[in-house]
Amino acid sequence: YTRWLTETLLFRRNFYFQIKSQYNCKSKLKRSKTMASVSELTELLTPIVEAVGLELDELKLSKAGKYRVLEISVDADQIDLDQVADASRAIGLFLDESDVMGEQQYTLEVAPRGVDSPLTKPVHWQRNIGRLVKVAGDAINETGRIKDFQNPIVTLEINGKNREVDINSITKTQIQVEFKKLSDAE
Repeated sequence: YTRWLTETLLFRRNFYFQIKSQYNCKSKLKRSKTMASVSELTELLTPIVEAVGLELDELKLSKAGKYRVLEISVDADQIDLDQVADASRAIGLFLDESDVMGEQQYTLEVAPRGVDSPLTKPVHWQRNIGRLVKVAGDAINETGRIKDFQNPIVTLEINGKNREVDINSITKTQIQVEFKKLSDAE
């Protein structure tokens, strides 16, 4: 057990220093007892997430009793849960070695974007071509399949007819989960 623990700790330390030296994250840290802002955390953690082949999609910081919760959503064209685990370890090591979270205890949660996450960025629309989506906005309140996306215009197939909609006029989106196998033609 002692040997395993030593090897694990050495691996974690080496992984952290590899990330830190590659992206020079340490130089951006502010030494204080207060926590960094969400925008500062996003700036510091983005290169760490990118180092494992993912994108930092969203970062939320909230309170849960006397603890804080740092929720990080990651995304990519193809998400591998091993990459998410690597990102979580790298972020955890970075936060443990720095004081950007201040002195208050926190919980770190790193996860891929959920299927129920709204489509808020152009890359979300691009990655979901072929999916069924319910959209609501100024001029639309329909469910359709995303056929094409040319920023900022999304082409939705609604009842067999294509309709082009500017994503800036859409206020709410919800991916519709389908449990049927698509045919080769679809």
